[in-house]
Amino acid sequence: MAFKDDPELDPFEINFLPQFRQGRGSREPFVNEYGVVIGDHEYESSHSPLSEWSVETDPAVMAGDQWVHPFKDVGFQTAANCDLFERGISPQGGLFMHPDKNAAYRAVEHQPVSDDAAEIRSIEQPE
Repeated sequence: MAFKDDPELDPFEINFLPQFRQGRGSREPFVNEYGVVIGDHEYESSHSPLSEWSVETDPAVMAGDQWVHPFKDVGFQTAANCDLFERGISPQGGLFMHPDKNAAYRAVEHQPVSDDAAEIRSIEQPE
């Protein structure tokens, strides 16, 4: 078990509760399918799509678990993640919700009703 003052605890690593350590994977850095080492704290890599970004690059190549280290991701340092993974405090629901407004109403404004339908769904903002 690693503690905050444990010299083996990486500076980017938090002290995961036992239930969150189980099945996470290795604490060691790994090489993903693009040849980029994940978990070594070197954020510049000649193999990374970020280093060769162009208008033709599909941003989806940077998505997924292959870009996140199971223990050493900088995102674990956020207050919400520390509460969850170190203290077992679940995030509060509804932080970004409007109980009487549909904040995503324009996101579906021009989606077809079905694959065969030519008509466009019209969604109005609630009053």
